Amino acid sequence: MAKRNTWQRDRVRDALDESRGFVSAQSLHALLRDEGTGIGLATVYRALADLAAEGDADSLQSPEGESLYRACQSPGHHHHLICRSCGLTVEIEASDVEEWAHRMAAQNGFTEAAHVVDIFGLCAACTAARASERDAQ
Repeated sequence: MAKRNTWQRDRVRDALDESRGFVSAQSLHALLRDEGTGIGLATVYRALADLAAEGDADSLQSPEGESLYRACQSPGHHHHLICRSCGLTVEIEASDVEEWAHRMAAQNGFTEAAHVVDIFGLCAACTAARASERDAQ
């Protein structure tokens, strides 16, 4: 059953579209609160979970365990490279990971296997900035 669209859900979707990179529900809620929308945190969480379940948003866990969301850029299963410093996100194909995941599942008697792979690191620009900082010291 499809969720009905409400103005609150539409505004959460729009705010997610306007955000750069992955954002937490709390930071999206703070943005909406500052705009005076009156949208509650529980509504933001619910809307984000629904958008992710419907494939309209990507969802991942940060290294700290926080759920982060981003408006989905491409349909279907995919993986991400995510800069820990600036949040730059690149969607990547990972056929080797797909093959490995299915092979590991089959070898252990599992079927209908699913997986999530997100790679966190520093993008080229942030790596260069850190190198410049080190050189300046």
